[in-house]
Amino acid sequence: MGYNSLWSRYRDQFPVTKNLIYMNHAGVAPLCKAGAEAMRWVVDDNLLFGSDHYDKWMASYEGLRKATAKLINADPAEIALVKNTSEGISMVAQGIDWVLGDKVIAFEEEFPANYYPWERLEARGVTVKFLSIHDSLERIEAECTGARLLSISYVQYLSGFRANLKALGDICERQKCFFFVDAIQGMGVFPLDVREYKIHALAADGHKWMFGPEGCGVLYVQQNQQDGITPVEFGYTNVQNYSDYGRRTKLIRTDAARYECGTMNTIGCFGLCAAIEFILEVGVAEIGAAVQSLADQLAEGVKRKGYELYGERTPETGAGIVSFRKEGLDSRMLYMQLKNAGVVGAPRAGWMRLSPHFYISPEEIEKAVDLLP
Repeated sequence: MGYNSLWSRYRDQFPVTKNLIYMNHAGVAPLCKAGAEAMRWVVDDNLLFGSDHYDKWMASYEGLRKATAKLINADPAEIALVKNTSEGISMVAQGIDWVLGDKVIAFEEEFPANYYPWERLEARGVTVKFLSIHDSLERIEAECTGARLLSISYVQYLSGFRANLKALGDICERQKCFFFVDAIQGMGVFPLDVREYKIHALAADGHKWMFGPEGCGVLYVQQNQQDGITPVEFGYTNVQNYSDYGRRTKLIRTDAARYECGTMNTIGCFGLCAAIEFILEVGVAEIGAAVQSLADQLAEGVKRKGYELYGERTPETGAGIVSFRKEGLDSRMLYMQLKNAGVVGAPRAGWMRLSPHFYISPEEIEKAVDLLP
């Protein structure tokens, strides 16, 4: 059973294991204990003391910025708190001062959140070139010539293809192209170093691989790029000295918090901060190796039973997502069959998608495979 393995050491931090074999971390993940307990504390604090401990609530914002910065090798001043990945992407897409003839490189296979915001720029005279994630690096670099921005997901939501962010960052640096990453399907699982990968901005939600709650995410914007991205949502907290309510100023904040418009999701910030701190304690490299191994095992298992994989996995491009199908079998039927047996996944675009995290055991992977017709 491998009781010295990573999954067994942290199994008790995921009470969901008492009820389900949960393999929908690419959708909405269960909370880890640390995140749930942090949110429970602030709920009880509000219940019993109102806002008397408001300073501790505000400290959670800075705590989340610091934890996120540590996770991606950024500075806390480069982290803004947002509702979700879509909001973070939109802030960048709408905040740049585009001019007629600008060019954006995006990818056909993206989740809609990283597709529509760039496509909509065409109405402003921006040329949007959609490539395939399977295009060669040479093709991508050729298209980046003269482009103002390239946007890609770290891990694709359906195929699980993990992009070579280092190579793409090098391309963007050579071509003087802004590099944006939708990190939601890889952040917290695989190493993500914004300095090494030369990423100018990224957005990610906490409710998938980072074990946080829905409605709370992060936006990273490199310090020297912030003046070039204007806040598009504006409220009282975008400006300096915002807690002085009687003051009227046009000076926006000097860090990424300039993109925060009003009161944050305080409960969510408590939960996501604790969840990221838990991930940092376990270790991203260890988590990534475990997730890769489990997903490889799953992919081999479904192929053994005659299913077609969505894309081929390699050590360099594989991630925690495995999508598969078989002719004559409806993915929704497979989803319900697994769900009724206590295995949670998701049907997506005609494919059955499973996405195990590191606390899942190899035996549970085999059980899920055995349940497939």
